[in-house]
Amino acid sequence: MIHEYLEIGLFLTAIVLMMLGFPVAFTLAGTALIFAVIGQWFGIFQFRQLNFLPQRIFGIMSNEVLIAAPLFIFMGLMLEKSRVAEDLLLTMTRLFRGLRGGLALSVVLVGMLMAASTGIVGATVVTMGLIALPVMLKQGYDPRLATGVICASGTLGQIIPPSIVLVFLGDILTYANQQANLKAGKASGVSVGVGDLFAGSLVPGLLLVLAYALHVVVLAWMRPASAPAMVEQAGAADLTRGQRWAMFWGGLVAPGALVVAVLGSILGGIATPTEAAAVGAIGATLLAGIRAASGRGVGLMLAGVAAAIGLMVINGFFNLLILREDFSPTETAMLWLSFGLVAVMALAVGLALWHVLRLGVLTAVVETTARICGMIFAILVGASLFSLTFRGLGGEETVHHLLQSLPGGLTGAMIFVMALMFLMGFFLDFLEIVFILVPIVGPSLILLGADPVWLGVMIAVNLQTSFLTPPFGFALFFLRGVAPPSVTTPQIYAGIIPFVAIQILMLVVIALFPVLATGLPHLLFR
Repeated sequence: MIHEYLEIGLFLTAIVLMMLGFPVAFTLAGTALIFAVIGQWFGIFQFRQLNFLPQRIFGIMSNEVLIAAPLFIFMGLMLEKSRVAEDLLLTMTRLFRGLRGGLALSVVLVGMLMAASTGIVGATVVTMGLIALPVMLKQGYDPRLATGVICASGTLGQIIPPSIVLVFLGDILTYANQQANLKAGKASGVSVGVGDLFAGSLVPGLLLVLAYALHVVVLAWMRPASAPAMVEQAGAADLTRGQRWAMFWGGLVAPGALVVAVLGSILGGIATPTEAAAVGAIGATLLAGIRAASGRGVGLMLAGVAAAIGLMVINGFFNLLILREDFSPTETAMLWLSFGLVAVMALAVGLALWHVLRLGVLTAVVETTARICGMIFAILVGASLFSLTFRGLGGEETVHHLLQSLPGGLTGAMIFVMALMFLMGFFLDFLEIVFILVPIVGPSLILLGADPVWLGVMIAVNLQTSFLTPPFGFALFFLRGVAPPSVTTPQIYAGIIPFVAIQILMLVVIALFPVLATGLPHLLFR
C-alpha cells in the first residue's frame, strides 16, 4: 500500500527537509536517490530511468539562454557595488522633494528602475534600506509604510524584466510545453521562451508599480502624518547647476538608457536575451568605470559609449556580416568604420575594468556572481534528479489526474496551484518552488489549456509574494539586517500586508484578463 504513494512521500519529504534548513541542492538530490532505491525495491522504479540525468545536465550547461542568468547577475551586482544604484536613488529622492509621500514614491520608482537594471532583490532592498529608510524615518514617515514600500519595491525585480526568475521559468516552461505537446500528439504548439516572458511580464509589472504608487498617494492623502513632504536638508540646496546636471545625467539618465538598451533590444527582436545580457554587463561596467574615473579616462569611456551607439546605428542600416564575398563600396567603408568603433569600445571597456579592479569592485562582483550562479545551477542539477525520480515513480500522472479531477477545469486547477505556491512561499525560496513545483504541474496545466506565457507570468507574480510573506520572506530578512533598532520586526511585518494584498489583487486581475500577459508577446513575436 505504501508504494502507491511514494511520489507524494518524495515531495513532502523534500519540502520538510528544506524547511528544516538542509541545503536545497543536496536535499533534492539525496531524497530523490533514497526514494529511487525504495521504488526499485518495491519494483515500481527502474534505475535505468536515471540515465537521462547526464543528458539533462549537459543540456543545462550548454543551454545558450541560461548564459543570460550570470550576465544579468553580473550587471546587477556591478551597478550595486559601484554605487551607481545609490546615485539613482539619491537623484530620484531629490526629484520628489516637497511632495507629500514623495520619498515613498521615489522608492517605488527606484525599485522599478533597479529591478530593470539589477533584477536582484537582496541588492535592491539592502541599498534602499541603507539609504532611503533613515531619511524616511527622519522625515517623520510611519515605519510601517517606510519598511513596507521598501520591501515591496525591492521585490519588483522578480516580475519586471530582466528577471532571473523569468530566465529560468522560460527554460522550464519550454520543456513543459514540449512535454504537453507530445502528450497531446501535437508536433508543435504555442512556443514560449525568455523573450516571450520578458514581454509578457512588462505590462503586469508596470501595473504593479502603478498600484504601489497609487497606494502611497492615497495613504498620504488620507493620513498626511504618515507620509509628510520632505524637508530639504541643510547644504543640499547649495549644489551648483553643473553638479545638479551631473547628478541628473549620471544618476538617472545613464542607468535609464542602459535599461532601455537592454530591454529594447530584446523586445524589438534586435538581440536575444543572452546577447542583451552581455550588452547590459558591458554597459554596467562602463557606467561603473565612468563613476570611478576622472579626467581623460572619463572622456575615453564616454567615447566607448558613443562608439557602441554608432555600431548599433550602422548595424541598423547596413549588413555587416563579413562571411560573404560581395561588398559595395559603401558597405566596405562602413565595415572599416565599424572595426574602428569596436577598437574604441574595447579600449573603453578595458579602461573601465581597470578602474573598477583598482577599487576592488570587480573582484567582489566576479566572486559574488560565481557564488550565486554556483548555488543556482547546483539547485537546478539537484532538481533535475528530483524531477526524474518523481516522474519515474508515477508522480506526473498523479498530478495530472489530481488537476483534472478538480472542479472548474483549468480555473480550478490554477486556483489550486496558485494557492499551493503562495503557501509554499511562506517557507521556501522562489528558486526552490520554480525548480520543484513548476516542472511537475506545468505540463498538466498546459494540457488543460493554459497559455504558457500567461502561466509563466502568473507564476512570477505569485512567486514575488514569497519574498514578503513571513516567517521566511527574504526581503524582510534583508531589511531587518540593515534597519535601525528603532524599527521593530512586527512593524516590518505589518508594513508588507497592504502590498501583499496588492500583489494578490494583481494576480486576480491577470487571471481575469490574460491579454495583459499575452498581448505584448503576440504583438511583438507572433
